Amino acid sequence: MTATEKPERLGQRLLARGDVDPLDLDRALAWQAAHGGRLGEALLRLGALSEDTLYAALGQQLGLSLLEDASAFSGGQPIWLSRRSGPSRDWWRRQQALAWTNADGECHVASVDVLQDELRETLEAQGIEPTQWWLVSPGRFEMLAGALDTDVATADAPLDSRALRELAEDAPVIAYVNGVLAQAVEERASDIHFEPGEHQFVVRLRVDGVLQELGTQPISRYPAVASRIKLVSGLDIAERRLPQDGRTSIRLAGQGMDVRVSVIPAVHGESLVLRLLPKQRQDLSLDRLGLSSDHLSMWKRWLGWPNGLILVTGPTGSGKSTTLYAALAAVSDQQRKMVTVEDPVEFRLPGVVQIQTQAEIGYTFARALRSILRHDPDIIMVGEIRDRETAEIAIQSALTGHLVLATLHTNDALSAVTRLTDMGVEPYLVAAALRGVIAQRLVRVLCRQCAIPIREVDVDPGLQAQWDALGQAGVIEAQGTGRWYQAVGCPQCGKTGFRGRRGIYELVQFDAEMQHAIAHGAAMAKLTALADAAGRRTLAGDGLLKVGAGLTTWSEVLRAAGQVGAD
Repeated sequence: MTATEKPERLGQRLLARGDVDPLDLDRALAWQAAHGGRLGEALLRLGALSEDTLYAALGQQLGLSLLEDASAFSGGQPIWLSRRSGPSRDWWRRQQALAWTNADGECHVASVDVLQDELRETLEAQGIEPTQWWLVSPGRFEMLAGALDTDVATADAPLDSRALRELAEDAPVIAYVNGVLAQAVEERASDIHFEPGEHQFVVRLRVDGVLQELGTQPISRYPAVASRIKLVSGLDIAERRLPQDGRTSIRLAGQGMDVRVSVIPAVHGESLVLRLLPKQRQDLSLDRLGLSSDHLSMWKRWLGWPNGLILVTGPTGSGKSTTLYAALAAVSDQQRKMVTVEDPVEFRLPGVVQIQTQAEIGYTFARALRSILRHDPDIIMVGEIRDRETAEIAIQSALTGHLVLATLHTNDALSAVTRLTDMGVEPYLVAAALRGVIAQRLVRVLCRQCAIPIREVDVDPGLQAQWDALGQAGVIEAQGTGRWYQAVGCPQCGKTGFRGRRGIYELVQFDAEMQHAIAHGAAMAKLTALADAAGRRTLAGDGLLKVGAGLTTWSEVLRAAGQVGAD
């Protein structure tokens, strides 16, 4: 890492920019005093800030532009291909530097350390005079090196575990993986996908529920990258035929992160997905989930019940676990014993006994549930009801004085009844235990920096009619056009037009009439009619409230919720 001024001056600059915490800076200075090196390196090692943040400050000090993407290479050629003699491509990679000539023959050089003596001396000896210098972070260097390299790479022959370990501990590989992780945190990504192809591998980030490509690299580098990720997550780096799951903890950009790693064999190599889980969550509050006032009041009332089964339903990635964690945090009053059974435990909650299932040794959801009933719990959270045995034990627990919260994979709230009976649970047991169901999805929130209002005359008449119907039903305080906006896109939101996500919900309370219908095997049409008569608002209807409030767009609601209840 290059600090172009004294470490104290770099620290002062970072403090002034609000990029680093004073306590982290003191720790980095202490580490630097003990181990030597530069302050930037110490800050990165301690996870006090990201590479991008550090190099932005360094770029200001040097007066250099940051090389952030491959657009600077447009129409250019790597210098090792344009010259008959001189440093090889491998030498440039060892120096962590890139060099290319543009269409006008001008030479550009980008380096992780623009002041290193060997680089400058070699350029001078070779008669290479850069027209422009760039600063590039180590993580981005590894990504951009593949973009500049015009050679087609192919996968190497299989390596043994010792060779893979040596590759995984190579400094450029470590820098590349750390750079991808740091950029993912900066972009607020929830998942990182490493996907190998025939000639290259692709890195993609899931930001606000949508995948975005981060970059590509030659496939020849993939074994080292995959081995590095497997090594730090405690997986067998020599095993490439079977799926593996691991976990690690890191500190990036000043915050602690748990990283869940899943590896599955694919045609061109192992596909890896990393789930990023912040250790400290600011949104684990019922008030921050996006529940409308009437839904929030209903949900809080449900959590006050002494017993019964409450389900949160939706597809994978719809925020079900966050909703349940927020619920537990809301009712944690040290007067009730709360126990969870999860696979895996995603967030640590103070005052809650959290149990991790281990199917490989037979410690399943059902077995864990049986054991925790002897621990006198008041509230039980089941990470997911997956089979009949777990469903029956959860229902029996709900019928014997416990409030049971659980997740279930269904498309809407009422489908939870069908799902449970399909698992083999008797309808009368479902009717007796089930007290309420929440179905939910996540919609992207409009970026406040670039969203623009839609004129009243341009609002779709059908949408306006649905909004007026909500007003007539008393769901919103008054009729009107609402505050309709459309997405545009700007650098603040990564050109997507959206930044962050908010939930849309459907809540159904199972009263005596609904329970009677379930116990007697009523058809879904009957249950739907009863729910509608009780004032049910569909996912799309709840999404419309967010649209009219200027939080999102109707197309985004339909993308997340489909056509469920849209008509």
